Amino acid sequence: MDFSKAGTGLVPPQVKAFLKWAEDDVEGFWEDAAIKSSNDIHWFKKWDKVFTWDYPTFKWFEGGLTNICYNCLDYNIERGRAGRAALIAESGETGEVHTVTYAQLLYKVQKAAAALRGMGVKKGDRVAVYMPPSIESLSVMLACARVGAIHVVIFAGFSAGAVADRVNISGAQYAIVQDQNLRRGKPVDLKKIVDEGFDKCPADQIKKVVVLKKGDNPPMKAGRDIFWDEFLAGGEGQSSAVEIMEANDPLFMLPTSGTTAKPKVTVQKHGGYQMYIYNMAKWIYGLKETDVWFCTSDIGWIVGHSYNTYGPLLHGCTSILYEGTPDFPRQDMWWDIVEKYKVTAMWLSPTGVRGLMRLGIEQPRKHDLSTVERIFCAGEVLNPPAWQWLQEEVFENRIPVMDHMWQTETSGPIFANPYGLGMIPIKPGSAGIPVPGIIAEIVDDRTGEKTPRGEKGAVLIKRPFPGLVSYLWGDREHEMYKGAYWEKTPATKGSYYCGDAATLDEDGYVWFAGRSDEVIKIAAHRIGTIEVENALIGHPAVAESGVSGVPDELRGEVASAFVVLRAGYEPTGALKKELITHVRNTMGPIVVIKDIQFVKMLPKTRSGKIMRRIMRTLWSNAELGDLSTIEEEASVAEIKEAIEKMRG
Repeated sequence: MDFSKAGTGLVPPQVKAFLKWAEDDVEGFWEDAAIKSSNDIHWFKKWDKVFTWDYPTFKWFEGGLTNICYNCLDYNIERGRAGRAALIAESGETGEVHTVTYAQLLYKVQKAAAALRGMGVKKGDRVAVYMPPSIESLSVMLACARVGAIHVVIFAGFSAGAVADRVNISGAQYAIVQDQNLRRGKPVDLKKIVDEGFDKCPADQIKKVVVLKKGDNPPMKAGRDIFWDEFLAGGEGQSSAVEIMEANDPLFMLPTSGTTAKPKVTVQKHGGYQMYIYNMAKWIYGLKETDVWFCTSDIGWIVGHSYNTYGPLLHGCTSILYEGTPDFPRQDMWWDIVEKYKVTAMWLSPTGVRGLMRLGIEQPRKHDLSTVERIFCAGEVLNPPAWQWLQEEVFENRIPVMDHMWQTETSGPIFANPYGLGMIPIKPGSAGIPVPGIIAEIVDDRTGEKTPRGEKGAVLIKRPFPGLVSYLWGDREHEMYKGAYWEKTPATKGSYYCGDAATLDEDGYVWFAGRSDEVIKIAAHRIGTIEVENALIGHPAVAESGVSGVPDELRGEVASAFVVLRAGYEPTGALKKELITHVRNTMGPIVVIKDIQFVKMLPKTRSGKIMRRIMRTLWSNAELGDLSTIEEEASVAEIKEAIEKMRG
């Protein structure tokens, strides 16, 4: 992306030069990054070739031999970090806290690796993991990586149908599960869910199920199910040695989050993945070994893989794992974590920020937050009012709160504020600029031409980068992969199609407006759903909003809005009129809102993304498609009822 014509030169010269180098010499840039990363990332054998592009798929660091588990643990210990705290796991539900050093974590992972081999797991086998964030679940992930198995982490809370889908498509023959966890004090029978899921799989597919027991006497299938202690005992006499992996050997597979109709099963590899997430942690997050890093994601999502697990460990810092919600049993749970462990950096979703905002400023003010140096948000656009609350009210402008953007497919940030290289001024509502190594354009996807600054278009990435998924599992001819990403429209053929609409401003900052297929076309004006949502959230009564386009005979489309109110406000006809007027005053008369309905919750994925397609699909009476990632199915019924009211 060209910054030479940027209006006010907000990108520091050294960052601009770094970005230009990455654009002008892609292979040289990433090879240099790999060589400079050798203090933290070991190669048993250097790569033969940096990059090979066999369109549409590609390889990075071909011929290089490595193993991400070795670099997360053994290599750290070799450099004197054995006694440093690697993981602090706290359950908000039970109050239990477990801390392990790098040496202790390696011991646990070696035991689990030997046990996997004792159970018959070999390089390339798929292992399903259905567990909340914990020392044990991360040990299993790392142990899989250690022996060359491919882990398939399934969010612990997904339905039996979602479990079956993921186990079936991955071909997993082994599973490691927790029998029970708590949600707001109530037991959730995880073992029952997975058993129902496995019943939907071919009868002989699942060979062994390891059960970590937290509840009382879970049902066990004879000959298949074993408890955790028996699993570990089976590793006696087995090797715990690291399996040497070629850079392009698979590390894990993970379905996309489900904001689109059908999740696609992405695959990440040992070499390119670790190189990308390591450098993004350094260049974007400024991560260093002395950090106490608190990422509030779950291991069931890509964020939990990259920046709860692998990224922090590659840097030798301390990563905090939290199981539970931020408001139970107390409304200051996350702030308590920050003070207790002297957190230096936080990673939050915008949904999380808005949730904290609803709980009130008095919650963070109970705590000493002085150790926090920076905060990063991603998952959706961080609405300016939410940013302002966190930046100005909570932290009183003492530290930066930075929005950024990435996808399951990209493994790490692709648009951000390059904090670790040289921070640029924050523009609330913008995700920042393309990160080093990302060659991005915003184009009209009908013509392929770049859009003028300030005009919406589709976001493209012109070349592959090490963290980008290079194929989809089960897509042998790569036709699905090619059609979904590299040939989405005839005019964008040959570029990675992010699926998001955005504008570029005069300083080179990117402003995301929603998914490309969610842009509302009102009388030929292209209006982003997020723009309307931001306007609504700018009203003091609104906690959250979801917007989608609906057909209109006169204008083609108009907006429909669903609003969650803040505590203390009541849904009234007068407030509805006030909100419509507020949006028109904020965005102008071109934004026509058909109706606003007040709801208690929006349909979201369990990772916090608003599922706007559900609103649009319900309006058109079409099939909803895959709902396995939805957080609360009751939200769909509420939106459906609200739409019926809109129809009148």
